[in-house]
Amino acid sequence: MSDKLAQMLKTRDWILADGATGTNLFALGLEHGDAPERWNLEETDKVKAHYRSFIDAGSDLVLTNTFGGTANRLKLHDMQDKVHEINAAAARLLAEAIAESGRDVICAGDVGPTGDLFAPVGPLTHADGVAAFTAQMQGLKDGGADLVWIETMSSEEEYNAALEAAAAVGMPCVGTMSFDTNGRTMMGVTPTRLAGIVHACGHDHAPIAWGGNCGTGASDLLVGVISAADAITEHDVIVTKANCGIPEYHEGAIRYTGTTELMADYACIARDLGVKIIGGCCGTTPNHIAAMREALESTPRGPKPGVDEILARLGPVTGTTMELLSGASAAPARRPGRRRRGAA
Repeated sequence: MSDKLAQMLKTRDWILADGATGTNLFALGLEHGDAPERWNLEETDKVKAHYRSFIDAGSDLVLTNTFGGTANRLKLHDMQDKVHEINAAAARLLAEAIAESGRDVICAGDVGPTGDLFAPVGPLTHADGVAAFTAQMQGLKDGGADLVWIETMSSEEEYNAALEAAAAVGMPCVGTMSFDTNGRTMMGVTPTRLAGIVHACGHDHAPIAWGGNCGTGASDLLVGVISAADAITEHDVIVTKANCGIPEYHEGAIRYTGTTELMADYACIARDLGVKIIGGCCGTTPNHIAAMREALESTPRGPKPGVDEILARLGPVTGTTMELLSGASAAPARRPGRRRRGAA
């Protein structure tokens, strides 16, 4: 399969990804508790409108509406027998929206966690995890996705299972984890440890790009990137897809505090930090993405920002994220060609 992202990276200093899927589908009428993936079959016009909103806002890469597209997640809505149908439909709708726009945009097949804990902590075996991801990714591939976008992972075991599945279906992939208020994933993986996982997984399974998404706000995610600086090589393509500020409950709904100005500033800081693929996660709307695009195009590249500048411009980090800078996140020595499955 032609690697569209790799080709785009050869000619671009930065690539703008999209924003939030759930936030924007809720705005289109999705009810809390409903499965967004069901809309790929029943509300196709709304799903395409969601895709087009980010394409028209300037995204170079848009994710399919398939975050919960494994059988493990779809069974919660009695749709586990529709894995291929749902994922193929989502990718096909995005491919159609891209073609109709006339823009050169990457169709990224979104793959989120299974929702099950992997052995040895939980009951899901490595083989079963690979099988679940493979079934989803095959649907995305058959629907026309250019690559697999593995996101919001917490455990090394699940991350590796998803990478193996992408290789099994012959799809290039990107892989991100979600770091919380302690600068670590729910299962304790730090940004530096993620670098070690990527570097150890071998050429056949290595993602084209890797980094972080979701978690908390932009400050935390970018401080996490700085904390892993010693482990990032010149060949690494880093991704940040930060939440749009912090969620707050306001007038019966969850609102995010991030303004278009803050997200635009975040995009430029991330670029100056060396991040190549920049986007937004929860709370990020097409208006935020449009502001990020305008800022990236109009603001000259600046010197690499330090932690103090990031905090001054984007606000404080949460929890104990700053402890990552003390050396507590040091990863084990790299062992090229070997996939590590044990917890850090």
